[in-house]
Amino acid sequence: MLVPTSRDLHCSDWHRPQYHFLPPTNWMNDPNGLIQWKGQYHLFYQHNPYGPLWGNMHWGHAVSEDLIHWRDLPIALAPTPGGPDEAGCYSGCAVNNNGVPTLVYTATAGARNELQTQCLATSDDDLLTWNKHPGNPVVSQVPEEAGQTSDFRDPFVWRECDAWYMAVGSGIKDVGGTVFLYRSPNLVDWEFLNRLLTGDIGHNGVIWECPNLFPLGDKWVLIVSAHLKAATGIVFYFVGSYENHRFVPVYESVLDYGSMYAPLSFVDDQGRRLLIGWLRESRSEMELLKAGWSGVQSIPRVLTLDQENRLNMVPVPELESIRRKHYHFEARAIRQHTVLGVAGSSLDIAAEFATGSDDTCGISLMHSSDKRSRVDIVFDAANQCLAVRTAQNNQVTQSREMLHTLAAGEPLKLRVLLDGSVVEIIANSRTSITSRIYPAQAGDFLVQLLGRTSYIQSLDIWEMDSIWRCSTR
Repeated sequence: MLVPTSRDLHCSDWHRPQYHFLPPTNWMNDPNGLIQWKGQYHLFYQHNPYGPLWGNMHWGHAVSEDLIHWRDLPIALAPTPGGPDEAGCYSGCAVNNNGVPTLVYTATAGARNELQTQCLATSDDDLLTWNKHPGNPVVSQVPEEAGQTSDFRDPFVWRECDAWYMAVGSGIKDVGGTVFLYRSPNLVDWEFLNRLLTGDIGHNGVIWECPNLFPLGDKWVLIVSAHLKAATGIVFYFVGSYENHRFVPVYESVLDYGSMYAPLSFVDDQGRRLLIGWLRESRSEMELLKAGWSGVQSIPRVLTLDQENRLNMVPVPELESIRRKHYHFEARAIRQHTVLGVAGSSLDIAAEFATGSDDTCGISLMHSSDKRSRVDIVFDAANQCLAVRTAQNNQVTQSREMLHTLAAGEPLKLRVLLDGSVVEIIANSRTSITSRIYPAQAGDFLVQLLGRTSYIQSLDIWEMDSIWRCSTR
């Protein structure tokens, strides 16, 4: 069994996050099997232990007391030669089956991973080692009349009344992404019920992955990660009702407009619905090989619904435990490129702006002293548009824009987590955009304010501590 290698290998890499989770080295993607067991939080994840590119899918494993500081554990799942998962152990979830921790995951076989089935594994030593069920796979396919494509993966399982239910991501040819619903009395014997929800191929994508279905307040929420025809994957969420094994949406939106994908949620011992998502790289394979690592997990977020059925997200308050030096700025008129006297690449920022009908305001991060590189977070009040633009050598290299509508008199509230190459932005707790940035060289990494006539109502910035033993910052 493979054991993660030392984190010292990448100590000098300033692109590498210092307070977000990532394995010691090599490739990581989807979070898997999130569960709190005997007070400890367990994070499993898709992992290639042999290199920084996608392939050889195993389940990596880490544990935490507080969702912030993580300890690496041995590989949890590895492909079994000749078994249904011989080509890879793919995404899934974890449940407590009457005191038995159980992983439910997608197994693949075949030269092109074309055989996708659902399997079980259990642990009898508090999640350290795992025993695969001798009857795997427990779900092989849906009935032909369901119209399933070859994509059939990422089980999400929950207990409801006296039975277990499983949502599996898939797609219907020429129709769109879909989620299939199953029921079981024992996690082993499953019956197909129906399609939980099917999207529109032109709007919601051709395939849905990593479904999450859960109650929140008096509604139900369905989250899916979609493959679009002409763009990289995006995460949608639907809010609605779940009755008679059918989900009926009344509201639809985008969970994240940036690099987050394949988020997974769970409920902890405090009753909080928490979500963690994979923050994808935007570098070439050559750059990933040179770096020796790929993939970061988001800071866990607490999910709630507002009165308009919008999904609200805030970083877990446990993050405050690693805040260090604090900078506070009183309300003041913003002038273009106001210098704050704050610098760094590991920061937690909370800002509130009063905006008028024609105001433009925001923050510039990772700003080099020669003004040639930076990351600008800009809100255009006239168009109700939030934009994130990355510049290198005075040329915009990446730009993302999304609608962010403020009610009359509502201030713009930004929570920004900057951590090496990671920028997590949540506006008014409901509009999320994550970005990956890769400065060509280490620099001053200044913070500046942007805007013409807006007023900053409050601004707090904290330098953040590293959660790893090795830190050169």
